[in-house]
Amino acid sequence: MFIKNSSNYFGQFFFFIFNQIKNFYLNSKIYNRKISKISGKTLEYKPSPSLLDCLIKYKKKKIKIEDLYLNSVWVNNNLDKKDHRNLHSFFWLFGLDLKSSKKITRSVILNWIEENYNYSKKNWEIDILSKRIIAWISNTKLTYEDSDEVYKNKFNTIIQKQINHLINEIEKSKLIDDKMIGCAAIILTGLSFKEKEKYLDFGFSLLKKIINFSFDSQGFPKSRNIRQLNFYLKYFVLIREWLKESQSEIPVYLDEIIFYLGKSYSILCQEMKKSILFNGNHETDNKDFDQYLNNHRYKFKNNSFETGGYIILKNNKISLIMDIGPSPEKKFSKDYQCGALSFEIISNNKKLICNSGYFQKIKHKLNDISKSTANHSALIIDNHSSCKINKSKMEIENELKILNKNFVIEKNYWSISASHDGYNKRYGIIHERQIEFFPENNKFVGQDKLLKKKNFKSSTFEIRFHLEPNVKIMKTQDGKSILIDIENEGWKFTAQGYTIDIETGLYFGKKNSFTENQNLFISGITQMEDQIIKWEFEKIT
Repeated sequence: MFIKNSSNYFGQFFFFIFNQIKNFYLNSKIYNRKISKISGKTLEYKPSPSLLDCLIKYKKKKIKIEDLYLNSVWVNNNLDKKDHRNLHSFFWLFGLDLKSSKKITRSVILNWIEENYNYSKKNWEIDILSKRIIAWISNTKLTYEDSDEVYKNKFNTIIQKQINHLINEIEKSKLIDDKMIGCAAIILTGLSFKEKEKYLDFGFSLLKKIINFSFDSQGFPKSRNIRQLNFYLKYFVLIREWLKESQSEIPVYLDEIIFYLGKSYSILCQEMKKSILFNGNHETDNKDFDQYLNNHRYKFKNNSFETGGYIILKNNKISLIMDIGPSPEKKFSKDYQCGALSFEIISNNKKLICNSGYFQKIKHKLNDISKSTANHSALIIDNHSSCKINKSKMEIENELKILNKNFVIEKNYWSISASHDGYNKRYGIIHERQIEFFPENNKFVGQDKLLKKKNFKSSTFEIRFHLEPNVKIMKTQDGKSILIDIENEGWKFTAQGYTIDIETGLYFGKKNSFTENQNLFISGITQMEDQIIKWEFEKIT
């Protein structure tokens, strides 16, 4: 233990020294001269701001730059972290009315340049810098056109200087999302300044590395994160639209990854009025992005029912979605939620059963809670999750495997079944779940099997079924049924031979917020022999 603690201490010490040396170098005149070597070229390609519609949610009412007092804010040290990042990213430019004063807009940018001409750790972070470059170049009608040569030279210089810094630092970043944003900024700069060798070639090389590193052989994010699927697809489509508009060659590998991501998006997100809450996802309105894809003639179709470890069976009224995928590799598990074999049911665009969503702020206590199996419609043994998460490293410690999976979809019968080994090592139990749906009777029949192995250890178990916050429920007098009211649609929940009850929990469906919800649960004790716990949801009105 002493040796381990000493090793950790020295590791932290050398990491601290390394960072101090690095910060000294980045703030030195030597480094400033290095990133100040620019080509002297001027801005040629000026992208349409509308191409950013896939990323930016425009406010219906545009604001004028005259209504903002920004010049003095660059030296304001009292801004909170979120406001500071939003301000220095300049994405607020997309909310300006084009009738805003170009003179005032440019004076704001010049003022920023004067305060931040040299590297600044706080204002030159990869994601802030990258968004700033994208915002400046995408809003040239306000930021660049009709300006004098002195301003244009300063504008061109600071963009290339920041991109030179970005190229030096981006591959050292461990945050793949930041790399994706940075990659987009580098490619856009290469297109705009017609700098193929210096910027475009580097950007395309980085893009290919990101694709090879982050996606599996079927083109799905290795994190199995649906929110990340959306994020990547938007940036890949944006880059492709820049290339198309600038009449540049589109790499085959970019078309391929958009094709595969698009197929998955069509199953999991497209035209879905209710977001499915698995593995890092929260409630998202994809209506604007769907319209964007349609406007730019992207048509994604997928005749399969499975993608990325998720199965979706649906008709015009009912959707049954189940997580039948393994846990991701440790290095991709930062946002993984332990919801193996969890499921959701959507009836007439209303959630009957759901998972409880994801609290996105890392290192927050609620982030840990939202990752637990107890916040999913799944089996929990002895209050432990199906995967153990290392809180300091933000990754899972023991990867969970899916042992078998199968599904059937016919006109009058659906079935999904799968099993996992997440409870085998600790409790000697394999969990197998089957969910059947009988469309003619509007009935779901579930079976959770606890299959015992040699290292079996008797424990308590619970099977939870989470509900959205607005759902009304009532336990019948005999205690054998629970009635569920989802916007005037009535369902009845029963379980054969087991205690059922109601408990209050937390719902994280809306990004970085929480509210109370309720969940139904079956509880019991694991037995020496294999167990089958049966339950039903039947529509009654």
